[in-house]
Amino acid sequence: MNKKLTLTIEQSVINNAKKYAKERNRSLSDIVENYLRIIGQDAPSYEYETPITTALRGAFRTTQELDYKEDLIKGLTNKHLEVYRK
Repeated sequence: MNKKLTLTIEQSVINNAKKYAKERNRSLSDIVENYLRIIGQDAPSYEYETPITTALRGAFRTTQELDYKEDLIKGLTNKHLEVYRK
């Protein structure tokens, strides 16, 4: 059973969301409902992952403690700085 929900959201966010929904031939209500359904799940859902991602899950092991955020920052910084070094 569907129920009406009233939200207070900044106008620019609403405009962008409506444009996003229209480009995908979906209703804004449908997009919000699906988002709320996903975040309401207790366990993470991997149904949207690609088969290759699923196949690689747990394939790499290491004995050292990794700080993936720090490695990600370094990698992205180097990637974007390469443009300016050339």
